[in-house]
Amino acid sequence: MNAEYTYKPPKSLLNKGTGFLAGYSHSLNPYTGCAFGCSYCYVRQMPVATFRGKAWGTWVDIKSDAADMFRKELQKAKSKGPVTIFMSSSTDPYQPIEYKENITRSLLEVMVADPPDFLFVQTRSPLVRRDIDLLAQLGLKVRVSMTVETDLEEIRKFFSPYAPPIAARLKTLEILAGAGIPTQATIAPILPSSSSFAQTLRPLVNRVCVDDYFMGDGSGGKRTKSLGILQKYKELGLEQWYHPDAYRIVYDRLKRSFAEDELFVSQKGFEP
Repeated sequence: MNAEYTYKPPKSLLNKGTGFLAGYSHSLNPYTGCAFGCSYCYVRQMPVATFRGKAWGTWVDIKSDAADMFRKELQKAKSKGPVTIFMSSSTDPYQPIEYKENITRSLLEVMVADPPDFLFVQTRSPLVRRDIDLLAQLGLKVRVSMTVETDLEEIRKFFSPYAPPIAARLKTLEILAGAGIPTQATIAPILPSSSSFAQTLRPLVNRVCVDDYFMGDGSGGKRTKSLGILQKYKELGLEQWYHPDAYRIVYDRLKRSFAEDELFVSQKGFEP
């Protein structure tokens, strides 16, 4: 997908953690918009997207000079108490333009110099491995959460054709773990997967979070329903996977390969 890119100086970088992210003091989004344009993304139904007037995935705002503003905001936030950051809540911090712009990397450089109490990096991009040098310096104050919604590449292509391939994400988890970076695999949303998904993840991570539309879109599944995602499941003849209990299919399979204290459901898996 070809996205239109615009440089915009941000009014602020750190936003108060609320709702699903109430466990964090702040969220941090290096970009506005997302070129991955996943069909099921709940952000499609949020004001940042609905008021834009352009299809989600076709535009991205680059937050220019973000590091300077973030440095000041971080210092101010730390003066008031513990700072825990979720990056990112409404974009992917490692989407394609990050290869060129290095906005996310510049923010990590600020955090290495002045670490927050905890940083949670949520992405589906193998590009995160580029920043292992910085992530390693944050030690146990960081966790990288790699979205792996399914182990079936044909399913990934059907629901999110512009997102990175599954194999590249799994390889990235292996590389991050090898470098000693705290990681987790996040199966969110629940897409149809094979019975061997758990065995594929077992050598790569010791922490897995499972989340779905009904628990994780911030509206009990209403935002996702308005996107017409159920129809996509019906097109595949797999509508049984679009159900509040469908996560149990994956969770029960995971329990055969992972201990209970290695498995997390929805919000618990994203907390600091």
